[in-house]
Amino acid sequence: MNYQADVCIVGAGPSGALLSHLLAKKGLSVILLEQNAALGQAFRGEHLNEEGEAVLTSHHLFKAVEALGILRMKKLEYYANGSAFKTIFPDEAVGHLGIHVPQAHLLKGILQETQQFPHFTCLLDTKVTKLITNQSGRYVGVVATKDGETIEIVSQLIIGADGRYSTIRKQAHIDIQKHKHGFDLLWAKIPAPQGWEPSIKMALIGDKQLSLFTQVGGFIQIGWNIEQGSFPQLRKQAFTPFVKQLTEAFPELAEIVTHHIQSWQDFVLLDVFSSHSDCWGTDGLVLLGDAVHTMTPTGAFGLNSALKDADCLASMLTKATIAQFNVQDFQQMREQAIEEVLAKQIEKEQTFASNFVDWAS
Repeated sequence: MNYQADVCIVGAGPSGALLSHLLAKKGLSVILLEQNAALGQAFRGEHLNEEGEAVLTSHHLFKAVEALGILRMKKLEYYANGSAFKTIFPDEAVGHLGIHVPQAHLLKGILQETQQFPHFTCLLDTKVTKLITNQSGRYVGVVATKDGETIEIVSQLIIGADGRYSTIRKQAHIDIQKHKHGFDLLWAKIPAPQGWEPSIKMALIGDKQLSLFTQVGGFIQIGWNIEQGSFPQLRKQAFTPFVKQLTEAFPELAEIVTHHIQSWQDFVLLDVFSSHSDCWGTDGLVLLGDAVHTMTPTGAFGLNSALKDADCLASMLTKATIAQFNVQDFQQMREQAIEEVLAKQIEKEQTFASNFVDWAS
């Protein structure tokens, strides 16, 4: 089976979903491909900052997402010796210190508004295997597999929004430079105690960051930085002394942690790195979001930067301009902002311990 559209977007994450909506709204025919069988199955960032919120609000999408369930963070607390010693509250004008948005809510909120456009098609459980070029070398489509069959999608522009391990980037032979940050991250999720206020809580374990993020649905997400590459060796050691550091940092969670985190299997490891590419695309092909500039979890900038990428790219594309679109124009508009965010992440990582000087002194 063959399909044809003005734009083929690969990856139904936040940037791919938003870009699909904005382009379909402008009258372009859009086919959105997602390799997973359901939306929101791959882990992606789930915290909106005020910039990401502003992007969704400007396109009248925020209320649709909010209706599905979000949670505004009311405070940021720094903990030592089992209690908070410093608390930061949001500016009144902003009203929060970040918003937890489950990725399924974000994607559903955007795409349910997009389904109204007859020239929009979303194909789930569809894995791209190859790019198609014409005689002049321009990318003009993709080959994919769906339900055991091979399909082809022909389009004027292919957009790789398929994340840090982008198939589109690899198939286009676009190189990235990866940067390790000296730590990996362990994730875990536990139920929040009764009356737990929506908040972000930080502690210092040795010289590494331990963070708690309140989530929609009455949960707490734990993010625990560990030494880069140390998890295989860590797993060989006793589990109880390790997790005891968590309950000593946040004593009010001791009973819940003991009940819900009982082995190394209750943690999920994230290989932390950032990356950038000097090439954001080529003739007939554009990369955005993590596919071209992967960020670390620090500061939760990745999701918001990806939304801004989609917003910017959509503003540059119309039916009249898509055939002559120059990817360098898009890269020039966004590259400096991305470099500034990556620099800000590194600064936050390097200065995290300084937040605890007040307590130590």
